[in-house]
Amino acid sequence: MDEKRIRVTFLGTGTSIGVPVIACNCPVCTSSNPHDKRFRTSAIVEVEGKRIVIDCGPDFRFQMLKNKIDDIDAIIFTHEHRDHIAGLDDVRAFNYILNKVIDIYGSRQVMDSIRTEFPYIFSENRYFGAPQVNIYITDGRPFMIGTTEINPIEVQHNKLQIYGYRIGDFTYITDASHITEASIEKVKGTKVLVVNALRNSKHIAHFSLSEALEFIEQIKPERAYLTHISHFLGLHDEVEAKLPPNVHLAYDNLVIEI
Repeated sequence: MDEKRIRVTFLGTGTSIGVPVIACNCPVCTSSNPHDKRFRTSAIVEVEGKRIVIDCGPDFRFQMLKNKIDDIDAIIFTHEHRDHIAGLDDVRAFNYILNKVIDIYGSRQVMDSIRTEFPYIFSENRYFGAPQVNIYITDGRPFMIGTTEINPIEVQHNKLQIYGYRIGDFTYITDASHITEASIEKVKGTKVLVVNALRNSKHIAHFSLSEALEFIEQIKPERAYLTHISHFLGLHDEVEAKLPPNVHLAYDNLVIEI
């Protein structure tokens, strides 16, 4: 692959409880179509020789194994909810086997939550088997990973300010319920856009399908992919068939290039 190109693998495209949902017998949760089975939302971006994970939720270990990912360089966090940070403990495998410390990037409130959720990582009397990470607090400022610039995009997740990320011509936004005009301007010009679409009906903290499509129409990317999908949205093939030609439902293990 040309090192200037961006390769994105969707590690997970589901909502906070995943799909299928425990104890649910709806048509989506009982579907035999692998595109209807969704780990918690995450992606890995390969660009200029670096592998950058966006969010590592509770399915992180399975996602690494499923996609045969044997090395990463960094994790960037959109926000501190557990379906986006709970897999951090599993970076230990990269520490042990590759003898490397993993760089993690996010807002101060994300890092404060990580310190609360994983206190043993930061203890003075640190357990020798605890994950090894380098913390970088970004707080909305552009930052570099290797030679690649990462541009945070402020969005609202109900009342919580969180971040999407723009990397060149690729923008990834999840868990958004509102995006300001200032942030929309930062996204414009994106060739490939990823945005959340939880379900058909309105939700207080997430875009519905119609809201996501309205946002996509504002940005007018060449291609758009929907993620953070719940079982309420419907069967993958049925929803996909109704979308505009340049908009697609993302699914776990989908690989795209920009």
